[in-house]
Amino acid sequence: MRNLLNFFIKYGAWFIFFIYVILSCIILFTYNSYHSSIYFTSANVISSSVYSLSSEVTGYFNLREINKDLEANNARLENEVLNLKYQLAEYHTLNSDSLDRENSEIPRYDYVAATVINNNVRHPRNYFSINRGSKDGIRSGQGVVDHNGVIGIVNVTGPHTSRVISLLNEDQHFSVKIKNTDYIGSLVWKGGDPGVAYMEEVPRHTKYHVGDTVVTSGYSLSFPADIPIGTVMNRIKGADDNFFIIKVKLNPDFKTLSTVRVIKDNFKESLDSLSRYDLPSGLRN
Repeated sequence: MRNLLNFFIKYGAWFIFFIYVILSCIILFTYNSYHSSIYFTSANVISSSVYSLSSEVTGYFNLREINKDLEANNARLENEVLNLKYQLAEYHTLNSDSLDRENSEIPRYDYVAATVINNNVRHPRNYFSINRGSKDGIRSGQGVVDHNGVIGIVNVTGPHTSRVISLLNEDQHFSVKIKNTDYIGSLVWKGGDPGVAYMEEVPRHTKYHVGDTVVTSGYSLSFPADIPIGTVMNRIKGADDNFFIIKVKLNPDFKTLSTVRVIKDNFKESLDSLSRYDLPSGLRN
């Protein structure tokens, strides 16, 4: 107690000084309109700066959630576009088989958003893994895309994760065509540059230009038609004089894969059952 009293006695003059300063400021800014306006203006500037900094910090830490929402909305919009294209194609054809009538009210395609959790581009046969599996409706054979285009096909599924055969796999071929044409070819990666693949079995009479877009042909149950893959770079002479090879610059950046989407074809089981119709019973599965 004695030490406390000695402290106040020793520094009492300073305490009185600060009290007078505070009282003076209160009187000055309360009863003087000019000084009051300066005080509130300065206070607003400081508080605005503090709030702005706080908002930027909070926004930075919320970027992951914001990105997830944007990806989900993007997947939903792409899914709507995909189904609208399919419906338009149906309306423009005169052939309406039993499968079309049975499923006319069912959207054919759905997207399942996923995150890449493991990826490789350095081997001749590359794979990557995603954080979605059979419990999310993922099945072997489903196509996988990102915002730039085709990147692979689901190979093996677990309950919560799946392995995807990357487009950068020498054993995997994709049915493709040059956009707005009927020129079909087979796209394959031949190792080396992860940004380049080759469209093989292109007929000699095919007309194209450098920069033309290469898209999926639609002749596969893994991908709808017209999903972009890359652009035409140049022509390479093939082993067969009736065909040539087109060098394709791939759209996706396989080194930075992050958020992807798996394409679910709601008609796949029906189409698979039709394709197995003529097989001997011992070969059906």
